[in-house]
Amino acid sequence: MEYFHSVTLDPERCRGCITCVKRCPTEAIRVKDGKATIIKERCIDCGECIRVCPHRAKKAVYDKLSMLDQFEYKVALPAPALFGQYNNLENVDYILNGLLDLGFDDVFEVARAAELVSECTRLKLANEDCPKPLISTACPAVVRLVRVRFPKLIPHLLMVRAPVEIAASIARREAMEATGLPSEKIGVFFISPCPAKVTAVRQPLGTNITDIDGVLAISDVYKPLLNAMNKIQHPKTLSESGLTGISWAYTGGEATSLLRTKYLAADGMENVIKILEEIEDEKLQDLDFVELGACNSGCVGGCLNIENPYIALTRIRQVRKYMPVSNNRIKDYTLSPEEYLCDKPVEYDPVLQLDLDLGRAMQKMQEIQKIEKILPGIDCASCGSPSCHTFAVDVVEGSADISDCLILLKKQLEETKNDECS
Repeated sequence: MEYFHSVTLDPERCRGCITCVKRCPTEAIRVKDGKATIIKERCIDCGECIRVCPHRAKKAVYDKLSMLDQFEYKVALPAPALFGQYNNLENVDYILNGLLDLGFDDVFEVARAAELVSECTRLKLANEDCPKPLISTACPAVVRLVRVRFPKLIPHLLMVRAPVEIAASIARREAMEATGLPSEKIGVFFISPCPAKVTAVRQPLGTNITDIDGVLAISDVYKPLLNAMNKIQHPKTLSESGLTGISWAYTGGEATSLLRTKYLAADGMENVIKILEEIEDEKLQDLDFVELGACNSGCVGGCLNIENPYIALTRIRQVRKYMPVSNNRIKDYTLSPEEYLCDKPVEYDPVLQLDLDLGRAMQKMQEIQKIEKILPGIDCASCGSPSCHTFAVDVVEGSADISDCLILLKKQLEETKNDECS
C-alpha cells in the first residue's frame, strides 16, 4: 500500500536526539546512525514530532498560495482556528474580506459546515441503534490512530464527513451555479491549522473522493492576510456562521453543540490514548459522545498556526460573543442526506501486528519476551527505539541488533574486562 504523509523529516537539521522518538503515539520514529527515520506505515501525521523537535527537523508538507493561479475561480475555506490568530479582532468579516483581497473569489466558512455536522450528529444520537459512546471523526489524526491501534473502536466512529469536506462540496456546487464554470476550473482551498488535514485530503479515510483542491497552512497565509486586513476600512458582511460553528476551533466546541450533558472532550495525544483505552475497556459506556483532538486545546493548537493556542482560544471566545448561536440548518442546503455521510468504511490497518499468521505472531512474542528479560527495562531510548519492548520487537523483526542497546553492551564489556582481569 502506498502511504502519503504530510509530516516529513529534514535529515540535515536532525541531530539524532530522541525527543520525537519518545513522544510519537504510534512509535513510528527510530534513530539510526545518528538520524531519525519515520516508519511510514505507522505514522498518523498528528504533528507531535513537529511540535516537540528542538532542531526543527520535522516539517509539514502543504500547498502554496501560488497554486491559486491554476484555477479560474478560487474559493477559500477558512478553518475556525484562523479567527484566533489575529489580535484585537472583533469582526471575522475583516478576515473574510481580506481573503478576497488575497485573490480568492469567494469564501465559505468551515464553521458553517460544522453547524451542519452538529445537526447530523444530534440526529444520529437520537437513533437507539447508535453505538455509545460515539467518537468524533473531526480530527483525522485520531481516526488514523483508532484505525491502527484501536480497531475494536472503529464501529464507534461517527461516520459523518468532516466539516471541511462538507464545506468544500457545498462551496464547489454554489460556485458552479454562480459562475457557470465546470468543476475543473474552480479551485477550493482549505486554510488548515494542522498537517493531518493535508493527509486527510491527499489520502482520505471514509470516502473515495474530495472536493478540496489544495490545503494551505495558516502560517503561510497569516502575513499576507494581515496586510490585506489592514487596508480594509469598512468590511462587507460576509460571515454566515454562528458561535456553534466557530467554537469547533477549540476542545469541547463540537461536544457542547450537541446539547447533551453526557459527553467527554479531551485533547493532546497522551490524553486521547488514555480515553480510547478506557472506551476499549468498556469503562465509559454511560457517555453519549466523545470528542478527541490530537492537538492541545484543539485545532487552535495545530502546528501550522501562528499564535499560542491558549491566546488563540481566548480570542475566539471574544469574537464569538457577537455571533448568533447558529446560522445553518440542513434544510437550507441542497445536499442529500447521503452526502453528509461517509461512503466508505474505515478499515483496520494492522501495521502494529507482529504477524498476520497467528502461529508466527505467537512465536515472535515468545522471542520478544526472552529478549526483554535481558534488557535493562528503563526505556532510555538510547538504542534509537522508544522503549525496551519496542526495541525487542525491532530485534525480532530484524530492523535492530541486540548490540544497539548501549547499557547492555556496556555491561557485557565490563563483564569481559573483569573476566580478563581475574
